[in-house]
Amino acid sequence: MTAPVSTAHLISNMQDARNRTLELVRDLDEGQLMGPMLPTVNPLRWEIAHTAYFYEFFILRQLYGYESVLGDRADRLYDSIAVAHDDRWDLPLLNRAETLSYMQAVFDRLAERLGNGMATEQDSFIYQFGTFHEDMHDEAFLWARQTLAYPTPNLAIAADVSAERAAGPHPGWAAVPGGSFPLGAARDAPFLFDNEKWGHSVAIEAFEIAKAPVSNRQFQAFVDDGGYDREAFWDAEGWRWRQQAEAVHPVYWQPDGPGIWLLRRFERTLPLPAHEPVIHVNWYEANAYCRWAGQRLPTEAEWEAAALGETAANGALAAAKRRYPWGETPPDPTRANLDGRALGPIDVGALAAGDSAFGCRQMLGNVWEWTADTFQAFPGFAPDAYKEYSGMLFGDTKVLRGGAWTTRGRMIHGTYRNFFEPHRYNVFSGFRTCRAETP
Repeated sequence: MTAPVSTAHLISNMQDARNRTLELVRDLDEGQLMGPMLPTVNPLRWEIAHTAYFYEFFILRQLYGYESVLGDRADRLYDSIAVAHDDRWDLPLLNRAETLSYMQAVFDRLAERLGNGMATEQDSFIYQFGTFHEDMHDEAFLWARQTLAYPTPNLAIAADVSAERAAGPHPGWAAVPGGSFPLGAARDAPFLFDNEKWGHSVAIEAFEIAKAPVSNRQFQAFVDDGGYDREAFWDAEGWRWRQQAEAVHPVYWQPDGPGIWLLRRFERTLPLPAHEPVIHVNWYEANAYCRWAGQRLPTEAEWEAAALGETAANGALAAAKRRYPWGETPPDPTRANLDGRALGPIDVGALAAGDSAFGCRQMLGNVWEWTADTFQAFPGFAPDAYKEYSGMLFGDTKVLRGGAWTTRGRMIHGTYRNFFEPHRYNVFSGFRTCRAETP
């Protein structure tokens, strides 16, 4: 179960998440708040109210018997399971002022009922879950702004990362020994999501994994070599996607002459940053690159072992593992590019202080990393209060690990599992590779 935390901590995190939400919509006009109907984004005016609805439904209503601030309209408008995606543009949504008022009213009720002192175990879990749910939607607001070419967001946390953007590449391979490895979360983890239940032993053969994610320069070699036009590098589903999408390069790249590429980041176009990780590529594109390069994607277990594992005295994988690649200390800007502070990726060679025990860099932050595996339940899985969070996606999505520059540091940890359909590219996704066979 979740370790109890103070009510002040819960309220502070909720306020921080809400501040980020407001930062991400404050500068948008009424048309931008709704945007065009696309399968990969929501209307932002619907989505920000949905974050408040989630807290209200799962905490105030389900656990403590409150009535909704909106009465019986709440479920008809903002229940993401009951309200079909394409209907969200046509609903009689609250206007901007009403939406913000609803969000504040729910927040005030949540804070008032907590009181002071230490929260109960139940509140410690469900309030943090609600905050992390809003954090996830804040990341979705960022990919919506990227998808729709909205202006670069103005975040209070933004910092000068010019040094990290001049760090260059980080070539080479990390050797990870074989052995028995505890994949998933331990029962005494401070916080975990249902799909991390429970840690269980898996056998891993020795392997070698890239010390850094695949960079734009590395992926450009695949593009320039005609990788998108050569069916041999794509599996059958991937080739169907490539043909249907008519994809010939990553979605936000733009050609600017032979061997020269530009990149759109939000509304700006810039020269393709050679040593930043390739980002906004889907699983099919990642897998095709691996085939072209004579490499492969890591399995989920291999990724976690490289990120969190250590070597035992006998040279095999140790039975214990870290919570973060660098140890037990929560993330900070010297170890991981998180929280939106860079307003984009940084070079793959940056932040050596965040290396794993095996020398793998940036296994938390900068870019989500596709793994080879389809998202499935671990042994002993049981859903938490939000029963649809994981179960509906088992078998239909691929696993990503590690977080991106958009991900909040308070929610990301080494056993966190993300999951998207293999065709999704507008999420902040990239990958690193394994050698096909260890020499």
